[in-house]
Amino acid sequence: MIEHGRNALGEGAVMFEPVTIGFPSRDRIGEKEYPGATIGRNAVLRSGTIIYCDVTIGENFQTGHNVLIREKTTIGDRVAIGTAAVIEGDCTIGDDVRLQSMVYIPTGARIGDRVFVGPNAVLTNDRYPPGPHESLRGPVIGNDAVIGANATILPGVTVGAGAFVAAGAVVTKDVPPGTLAVGTPARFRPLPVEARRCR
Repeated sequence: MIEHGRNALGEGAVMFEPVTIGFPSRDRIGEKEYPGATIGRNAVLRSGTIIYCDVTIGENFQTGHNVLIREKTTIGDRVAIGTAAVIEGDCTIGDDVRLQSMVYIPTGARIGDRVFVGPNAVLTNDRYPPGPHESLRGPVIGNDAVIGANATILPGVTVGAGAFVAAGAVVTKDVPPGTLAVGTPARFRPLPVEARRCR
């Protein structure tokens, strides 16, 4: 394990090297002592995982290979992040979340509990790039929401609790709780009975 800063790793951790923990953000470069990452018990970190400084992660966390988690991010308990996923800085992710391979989570995103995000889904935070950092608005994903594979969520959009975003959808406006968003741009429909049963 390659360590930077002051890190705290809970007991029972399993690591497959190389793993980097506490990597300095731009604000921390040049500092000799700074808060690294705090990770709870029973983590499984696979090779290529890089976790920046000022990150807090709960218990029973696991990553696939080549996962990047940037600074000032908070992640809850029992979260799994798939291979080659990227989580940019200043994100909040709740408990029991599953982010599949190659998911992109931008700066400022807020993800609730029990959320599933399918492979290659992209959340965005810059409506008119390249805008100033102060104008970035990450999406908000409510508890129990499902984001399908290859879906795109635009900046500042809220996906309501229990909503489903279909694979390949491009979501340009808020999705009401408990509804289905499908198409490009996404249109809203009642949630199918089959989807309601699996919640």
